[in-house]
Amino acid sequence: MNPRLQSLNPYPFEKLRLLLADSQAQTSSLSPINLSIGEPKHTTPELIKQAIIRHLDGLATYPATKGDLALRDTISQWLSRRYQITAPNPETQVLPCLGSREALFAFAQVVLDGAQDSIVVCPNPFYQIYEGAAFLAGARPYFVNALAERNFSPDWQSVPESVWQKTQLLYICSPGNPAGNVTPLEEWQYLFELSERYDFIIASDECYSEIYFDAPPIGILQAAQLSGRQDYRNMVCFSSLSKRSNVPGMRSGFVAGDANILAKFLQYRTYHGSALSPVYSAASIAAWNDETHVEDNRHQYRAKFAAVQPILSEVLDVKMPDASFYLWAGTPVADDDFVKALYQEMNVTLVPGSYLARAGSANGVNPGLQRTRIALVAPIEQCIEGAQRIADFVRKHYV
Repeated sequence: MNPRLQSLNPYPFEKLRLLLADSQAQTSSLSPINLSIGEPKHTTPELIKQAIIRHLDGLATYPATKGDLALRDTISQWLSRRYQITAPNPETQVLPCLGSREALFAFAQVVLDGAQDSIVVCPNPFYQIYEGAAFLAGARPYFVNALAERNFSPDWQSVPESVWQKTQLLYICSPGNPAGNVTPLEEWQYLFELSERYDFIIASDECYSEIYFDAPPIGILQAAQLSGRQDYRNMVCFSSLSKRSNVPGMRSGFVAGDANILAKFLQYRTYHGSALSPVYSAASIAAWNDETHVEDNRHQYRAKFAAVQPILSEVLDVKMPDASFYLWAGTPVADDDFVKALYQEMNVTLVPGSYLARAGSANGVNPGLQRTRIALVAPIEQCIEGAQRIADFVRKHYV
């Protein structure tokens, strides 16, 4: 058995299951409301469903690891339109994948060399795949805390030079999970300079890029072109249709960026066996070529935030994010105690913030303590009802 498996921590939702295992909602009259998991619940667009139906004959063929050229070209053109950049080369700079999660994990297995002292720098809190990918590739994660005074952006400048010297990969998530913070151009440029100085790769997780309220968030490829870095050396972006188009079950996404890195990633994937079905490839082309359903998606999330945030801000430390569909709320007591008691009394499920983070590598402080992530993915009526129950619970016990 691979001994590195022993390094893996329990997944947040497994910890949540155990936390609530001996609990029971005490008020049977209250229907359950689950705001813990970031799984889109909006209706899958009809154009995607119809594209799947029209291309079911694709089930009769093995998919190409490199993906369909028409899909790669579609993704390239979408990147050009969305970020106002020169279209990446669909032959060398774009590669379809089975959603961003699969690619974010597999990518680390390609770019890390297995050296005992190698480091993967991660934001903290973070998407748990970053940590697991680092451990299983033989590297050590270094967690950079993201605190409220920095709009929940990781304090990259706090990382000592001795860490950067051993860093081979940096994961960044913008818009962020769980706080929805967006990385500004100046911060991208700072990371580019560090990457050039210490020769590490930047993996930019951009799966929430199309859920925003005002201006569209800047992405790594756009920041690179604005900074005169046309070849995308040592940088790769990861994106997905799951949140953008409400198709989490389709597992369709892409990676784009440094052609030399993607060539090695393609070689790995040839053996790894990850290739997008022709059926979902055709549906993905339809999805990337349509923005009407994406605008409707954003409209639905804006309506939820407009209704929910004022209710919660009266009783909790919570503000509007820059983007994404989460609220990153402070809790009046220990986050796991708060989540458990809320579930027992109000039948509302949240996830403790400390489950989404680790003790910071620099100071040993878990930045998720006394915070909880609230995913506004349920229908708006459930989100409002859930927010009202949370507010009633807080007023009853803590205000």
